[in-house]
Amino acid sequence: MEERELDDLVAFLPPLLQALERLGFVARHLNPPDFDAVMAAVGQPDADLRAQGRRLDAWPAELDRIRTCLITAANEALAAYDGLRAAPQDPDRLTAIFRALRHLPQAQEALYPLAHNLAPVSRFFLDAAVRDDADLLRRLARAEPSKDTGVLHYDNAPDSRGGFSAYVPEYYDPETAWPLVVALHGGGGNGRAFLWNWLRDARSRGAILAAPTAIGRTWAISGEDPDTPNLGRLLNYVRGRWNIDERRILLTGMSDGGTFCYVSGLEPTSPFTHLAPVSAAFHPMLASFAEPGRITGLPIHIVHGALDWMFPIDMAREAARGLSRAGAAVTYLEIEDLSHTYPREANAAILDWLEAG
Repeated sequence: MEERELDDLVAFLPPLLQALERLGFVARHLNPPDFDAVMAAVGQPDADLRAQGRRLDAWPAELDRIRTCLITAANEALAAYDGLRAAPQDPDRLTAIFRALRHLPQAQEALYPLAHNLAPVSRFFLDAAVRDDADLLRRLARAEPSKDTGVLHYDNAPDSRGGFSAYVPEYYDPETAWPLVVALHGGGGNGRAFLWNWLRDARSRGAILAAPTAIGRTWAISGEDPDTPNLGRLLNYVRGRWNIDERRILLTGMSDGGTFCYVSGLEPTSPFTHLAPVSAAFHPMLASFAEPGRITGLPIHIVHGALDWMFPIDMAREAARGLSRAGAAVTYLEIEDLSHTYPREANAAILDWLEAG
């Protein structure tokens, strides 16, 4: 880059990253009665981003790849803010809010290819607690791009069903056995978008991440179950390609994905060593019908919000009691200010628990 392009980048990148961070705040703190207060707390980072929007227009052709990533990420972020600001006028306000927030993972996906080239982008895709970890930053900077690491997609276009997306740390070492996190999206979602709820933590802590997409519109939480065999196929593929720690294979998920953690993870032949349902529905029969050989001593980490409007908190409390009575080793985390959204700050605690065995 010439000096002028570097000046453009220094002006453009901070408001882009700030706009994305603030969208993450909205996604985490979204509670329908508090939407106006959340948006007021966010402020207008999109205004700063818009003010820098034309700075990259005159970049030379050799910078097209970088420019395209930056502009695409910025446009997705701005579309999210436009949708959020228009949502109060929509007859179905909540659906409009969720629709607007779908732009956030698309912005992250567009930006991530620059993590290897731009240090501020690399730090953005780390947990805040390790953004100044010199050893981690050095390992990431020295890691050579590989077809076996980074963000990968397997038959998982945004409009497809049954495939999966994955993240493998760029500093992956095949001589080391790595924990595996299989993270299930909520109803109507897809793994390609849900991957971004876990990528920072997998990249920061050193875990392989797989985010599958349900075969149907949501997971098979009742009736015929094609999803459990599909998870088995995913697991076989991952085990065959990367060195997986067989003692630490986590099944986690949000909302319907969390409920399916119970449905599939309590099966007698389930290959998952740990379960971590988040904001999930639970029926006591799931515990009472589980075979003692599977549920006794099974580590289960339940995360739920006290403000959950879809699955009330009493459901999670009953899950913790019922599973404990059935013999599971239950860890229960109740988050006071959490509604029915994904609490990314819980990932570190889940990984600590997974590491502890």
